[in-house]
Amino acid sequence: MDPSPPPASRPATSPTPPPARRRRRLLLGLALGALALPPAALAGDGLRDERGAAEVGVVLGNKVYPSGQPSPMLVDRLESALRLWRAGRVERLVVSGALGKEGHDEARVMAAYLVQAGVPRERVSIDSEGWTTAHTARNAARSLGEGERVLVVTSWYHVPRAKLALRRAGVAVAGGVGTPVRGYPKEAYGFLRELPAWLYYRFRGDLAE
Repeated sequence: MDPSPPPASRPATSPTPPPARRRRRLLLGLALGALALPPAALAGDGLRDERGAAEVGVVLGNKVYPSGQPSPMLVDRLESALRLWRAGRVERLVVSGALGKEGHDEARVMAAYLVQAGVPRERVSIDSEGWTTAHTARNAARSLGEGERVLVVTSWYHVPRAKLALRRAGVAVAGGVGTPVRGYPKEAYGFLRELPAWLYYRFRGDLAE
């Protein structure tokens, strides 16, 4: 008589983690999700395509090279402002910057760029005391006419903080226009640097520098 076949082996099953381990895994997942929320919110707001119109476009400054040429990031902001102007979405532009360590007044370089590209000089206002985002916001609040709304023009990751600063200064913000995503290293650095600054602006009661 043939011997009986051996019993079929059962697939190995992973032991159920004890309750303490399950709790730790849950807390870790929640913590990672919470950490991911601010970057996602910042990027989502900055990359949102806002198609409104306003009386004024406020263009925030960036680095000017020692040669007097605007840096690529600044050119991106100026080109975004030009697209607004050419589309008839703003009636005038305010360029805001300050004297950089390279020795150039950012706002005047920005104005010259826009005028050379076809914007009438009388439609460009210069704010040479835009040392920080908060200074730009306060200066805009003092210079704008009653009831004038603004579209913020800056790097995409800077849009949320710039809008927040202007609103806290009492400016009616119709929306923000961010530059295209380029993917160069300075852009990634700018995003990482912007994240804590944006959180600081969000949770501070007054208008931060």
